[in-house]
Amino acid sequence: MKYLGMPQGMWLLYKNSFEKNLVAVLGFDAQTAKEITKKAAPKYKEIIEKLPEFEKEDRFKMNAVGCAVLIAFLLNMEEKPSVEKLTEYYSKTMMTAPTRAFCRLGGKNKFSDKDIASMKATSELKAANRNPYSWNMEYLPYPDGSGYEARFTKCGICTLMKEYGLYELTPAMCHLDYDMSEAGGASEFIREYTLASGGPYCDCGYKRKVK
Repeated sequence: MKYLGMPQGMWLLYKNSFEKNLVAVLGFDAQTAKEITKKAAPKYKEIIEKLPEFEKEDRFKMNAVGCAVLIAFLLNMEEKPSVEKLTEYYSKTMMTAPTRAFCRLGGKNKFSDKDIASMKATSELKAANRNPYSWNMEYLPYPDGSGYEARFTKCGICTLMKEYGLYELTPAMCHLDYDMSEAGGASEFIREYTLASGGPYCDCGYKRKVK
């Protein structure tokens, strides 16, 4: 994957938040946080350039890139945080003002014809059959018309975290789905399983909020 473009933009957008929360959440001193960030930059570029290009229709490229940023920081921490602390760190780091604005924009189109068509197209694409760093998803509408479930049987984040010896920390990233759904304002997020926690699949349920 080429570093220039969206991956570089993601780094510039979130690096300060990653560094700030090294101090605010994980308890590093400011100097150590700066050193971790400095070392993470070339590591992130290295991780990105090892990834294959994603298909144009693949909606999950950004998920893999976000995971690469976290990996770059984790690999430069002498002591890794617990899953609980990393969950808090990743949530507070990623849920910046631009992220919340992005989620609100997505929330306005949630359950629209365009949204449903996109989910169906992703279900048919099965990109992980060709790219192990992508996802396979099944679109399952609720029988009562109240929303739908996106059921994932292959997860690019799981693949990437396992490759860098960080698989046990993968569940920390899963909670972001709740945060993004809440920020979108259109749906209640429902989940029973995740692949990262040993489940048979990852279920991402979106139920319409009653206004």
